[in-house]
Amino acid sequence: MDKPTHTQVIGITSGKSGVGKTTVSVNLAVALHDMGYDVMILDANSSASNAQVALGTPCPFNLDHFVRGEKNLKDIIIARHYGIKLIAGANAIEHMTTLNPAQATRALEQFSAMEESLDFLIIDLPPGTDPSVLSFMAATGRRLIVVKGDKEGLADAYAMIKILCSDFQLDRIYIIVNAARSNEEGQNVFNHLNTVATKFLNRELHYLGCIKRDELMVESSEHHKAVTEFAPTSQAAHDIRELAKHTSQLDRKQYAEGGMGHFVQRIIHLHDLKTS
Repeated sequence: MDKPTHTQVIGITSGKSGVGKTTVSVNLAVALHDMGYDVMILDANSSASNAQVALGTPCPFNLDHFVRGEKNLKDIIIARHYGIKLIAGANAIEHMTTLNPAQATRALEQFSAMEESLDFLIIDLPPGTDPSVLSFMAATGRRLIVVKGDKEGLADAYAMIKILCSDFQLDRIYIIVNAARSNEEGQNVFNHLNTVATKFLNRELHYLGCIKRDELMVESSEHHKAVTEFAPTSQAAHDIRELAKHTSQLDRKQYAEGGMGHFVQRIIHLHDLKTS
């Protein structure tokens, strides 16, 4: 297995709630770990703490404790039995975009120190178009948006994509279709969204794959387990492994464009742009 030379930072979000974004985030993280990668999740869902619930791993400390200087970064990291690491974001997602110089320097130093021990950082972001969510998405090396095939959900996803493309001038946005009835439906949902983005935004989206509808995925979430552990031979487990393989094969962001330090610098820079 060819490991990345720098941490690959992946933001995962959705246009609206209820599309299975956190389920995808957690299962993707576990599947990447099963492939031999070192993975950490940043649970940035401030109110719901979704990733913590999904993993059955409550975090006593969170990113707010780090931002306020009460804890060091390593003190707020919880190790899950799968081997993946977890940080609770709490309300610090907004605070991270408004760090003062001393806080920014401390964050840059401590996040950068994790570079050699981490292959993937997956950030499970809240849904919607809140500016702090989009700033985090813009700061990541890869942007994954989870959608379902309903019209309202696609409209919300398009609204998010429009802001990322027009306000942040981003490209290389990847789409994951969740709960598709078939591979064909997954491809059709992506094609529809991509056609609209190409026509009105002059941006081509990228299809990362689909996860087909499977009740075992729901049951695994209810048991706070990854589907690859709960039902390893299920359709959902197969699809998650394929998604992890495709994610690991994306062209990797090098130091000038990726890594933990670059991620923090991007958040600070985006805040400077908004306040200049």
